[in-house]
Amino acid sequence: MVNTVVVRPGDEIAGRYRLDELQGHGPMSEVWRAHDDTLDRTVALKILSPTADLDRFRREAQAVAALGHENVMRVYDYGEDEAGPFMAFEWLPGGTLEDRLAQGPLPPAETQRIAAGMAAGLSHLHARGLVHRDLKPANILFDEEGRPKLGDLGLARRTVGAGTLTEAGTVLGTAAYISPEQAVGEPAGPASDVYSFGVILFRMLTGALPFTADNAPALLNMHRHEAPPAVETLRPDAPRELAALTAAALRKDPTQRPADGAALLDALRTGPTRIAVSADTEATRILPAPAPAAEGPPGSDGRRRAALIAAAIVLLAAAGGVLAWAVTRSGSTPVPSTSSAAGTHTHTHGTTATTEAPSTSTTAPTTTTTAHTTTAGTTQPPRTTIPTTAPTTTELPPTTTETLPTTVLTTTTGLGTTIGTP
Repeated sequence: MVNTVVVRPGDEIAGRYRLDELQGHGPMSEVWRAHDDTLDRTVALKILSPTADLDRFRREAQAVAALGHENVMRVYDYGEDEAGPFMAFEWLPGGTLEDRLAQGPLPPAETQRIAAGMAAGLSHLHARGLVHRDLKPANILFDEEGRPKLGDLGLARRTVGAGTLTEAGTVLGTAAYISPEQAVGEPAGPASDVYSFGVILFRMLTGALPFTADNAPALLNMHRHEAPPAVETLRPDAPRELAALTAAALRKDPTQRPADGAALLDALRTGPTRIAVSADTEATRILPAPAPAAEGPPGSDGRRRAALIAAAIVLLAAAGGVLAWAVTRSGSTPVPSTSSAAGTHTHTHGTTATTEAPSTSTTAPTTTTTAHTTTAGTTQPPRTTIPTTAPTTTELPPTTTETLPTTVLTTTTGLGTTIGTP
């Protein structure tokens, strides 16, 4: 069935789609913004022109229906009405890449983001044995979030098997973006889409096409035989990795280009990355960006500063203690160290230690901590006896203790008991 009825705004297609506004038309079809009264949503309705290729139209519907990716336009419905065969697609209100390029080159960050979305869509197609064959800015559309999506798969074909209408010597595609092998009628493969991707990337970076001519045959000949200009000649400040990827995608020999959409995606992954270019092959690889320095919670700087001040005070106190020890040792005058606790005093003189304690005392657990003490001769650790009835004098054997220049703390702690050692 072909289109024999002229449609206007307000007309209803297949008893379901009400036409709102014509969005564009060409020799193959016209596209309307329409409302799906059944599901209450806006759709893009593509209606086949009277002279169009019905088989190609059906092939496009089948190709898109087999796909499901965020960077490929989704098809909702296919049918044939008295107005002609039609397809209902998701509505993409963000316009086309052609619209954006009308203003000139794009910023590098936006260029990389769009290129990565295109590469992801191509990777999805290529992994399922499909080649787009007509990749161009007018076929890259954006949703309400600015996500790029591949559209117009009317020329898409499978890379293996039969069932296509393309014969050797038939040139299909848009001349400005066509690959050299397509220009001479050779079968297109994933690398052909990569070449078209390279032309689009060149234009996003420079705002111009790599080849221009007054007629299509001359343009096809340039794609076949002439080397494209370097991106840097038109935009010296272009990111080096994007310029290198463009040059690699525009190589005449398909085997010398990145193999497919997946290879392009490896070089253009989204997120905070930087791209390094290998000097020998010009292939690109992704390196992770340095992680940002970790920041502490609010107020952590003040607590850190207070901790540093406290540590400095402790170090100064320790240094003063060492200095005092050195001075007293050089004077050969032992200075007894006296510690006090509630109700108990212990004095050590020479070899006799006297412990005074109240006549009524409750025995409690005692903990002794000794750190880094060197003893010459016979060393008998202090012994504490807590009487329950009367004061007791405990004699200790002669003890000679020599302490190295290290802060030494010998402390016996218990309930009401502290022993200091000179």
